Amino acid sequence: MSCVVNSTMSVRKRRDGSIGKIVSFCAGPKAQLFKLHTQTSGRSLIAAEFKNNLTRTAAELVLAYMNATNSCHSNSADEPFTTPSEEWIRLAAHGQAILLEESGIFKHTMNMLSGSPGMKAVERAVETAILDEFREIERLGGVLAAVEERYQRSQIQNAAHRYEQQIYDGTRPIIGLNRYRDGDDEIPNVKLARTPRSKQQLQVDRLAKFKKKNAEKAKRALDKLAEVVERGENFFPTLLEAVEVCSLGQITGRLQEVVGRFRPMV
Repeated sequence: MSCVVNSTMSVRKRRDGSIGKIVSFCAGPKAQLFKLHTQTSGRSLIAAEFKNNLTRTAAELVLAYMNATNSCHSNSADEPFTTPSEEWIRLAAHGQAILLEESGIFKHTMNMLSGSPGMKAVERAVETAILDEFREIERLGGVLAAVEERYQRSQIQNAAHRYEQQIYDGTRPIIGLNRYRDGDDEIPNVKLARTPRSKQQLQVDRLAKFKKKNAEKAKRALDKLAEVVERGENFFPTLLEAVEVCSLGQITGRLQEVVGRFRPMV
């Protein structure tokens, strides 16, 4: 069921994104246009009999293409253990290629579920839940106020707890974990991806060279950025200028000096 709900999200994101832009920003038709990128679920990747993750990701890819996603990223089966390795990255990419180029399923059409009555019912339920979240955040005083109240964090924690509880009590079947388990709990022999020290040092040297080269420009850019933030203006254009001559650490450090650093309430 979770895959079906996730697939309806791609349809509803376009609609609800448009609704949100109209209500909050009085957006015109052009601003309502919405390109959709889909990433398969990292949450669905399971360490137990991890090769089953290839099938899980393939199922999610099919649903993404059925809902006419504009672009898609497929996760690697070995991600429960490590940064994706070359072998599993290749297989993840091949999953998309097989569906799009070899199978012919999506050669002429992708939006295959648009007329499904069952899918329409799920879409309406998902849309109602999304708009309820919008209204609750608005009731709390907006996104920043909701963050201060730990609303988003608590919702994520509650959802994670429900998910794990459903796996534990068996109401959410996970093949190889709580269904059709072979009894072998040994960690599989998966090659762990590690960045060589030589490459780590290469990046450190590149960063030092970048800072030295742009030292004067960076100071001016950071001063300008701080001034715009202090005035409460839209600092995004200034931020785009700053990233050309400043590192991420320099930018975040300066912003923290101006506005402080968010620390969640305990």
